Amino acid sequence: LPQPEGLRGELRPYQRYGFSWLAFFKRFGLGACLADAMGLGKTIQALALLVREKEKTGSLPAPYLLVCPTSVVSNWEHEVRRFAPGLTTMKHQGASRLRGEEFGQAARNTDLVLSSYAVVRQDSEFLQAVDWGGVIVDEAQNIKNPSAKQTQAVRKLRTGFRLAMTGTPVENSS
Repeated sequence: LPQPEGLRGELRPYQRYGFSWLAFFKRFGLGACLADAMGLGKTIQALALLVREKEKTGSLPAPYLLVCPTSVVSNWEHEVRRFAPGLTTMKHQGASRLRGEEFGQAARNTDLVLSSYAVVRQDSEFLQAVDWGGVIVDEAQNIKNPSAKQTQAVRKLRTGFRLAMTGTPVENSS
């Protein structure tokens, strides 16, 4: 696919291929796992997908939720401002974060909600009440244990598209 016009920076050829691959999976209602090595641009590929979707219709049909380790939430916010300034973001983190219906209303008025695994586990009940346009999990090895509370919280989120991203080899013991 051509690079979205609203994406700042230029995708490398392998990143364009990866972004196109993600768009294919989303189009057909399939989840995807992007398991590139660290530093190869998984973040920009995911952002390109959102920018493309917003450009096609003028707005995202529903907000996306990005779940990552707490230490990475601010980095995602920075990367969105740098590469996809046309996307609106909301950080859902910290003691003063919105909750309940107040959160739901704010989330529906943004493109990308940025949160952490710990917060998604704590706020699972009202996060499940939102119909997400997509759920993106960064450092997806954090949810490889199916009996862990944070894994269960992420799996219960309502969405038609899931993207798992990891720079760590995926292990499958089953």
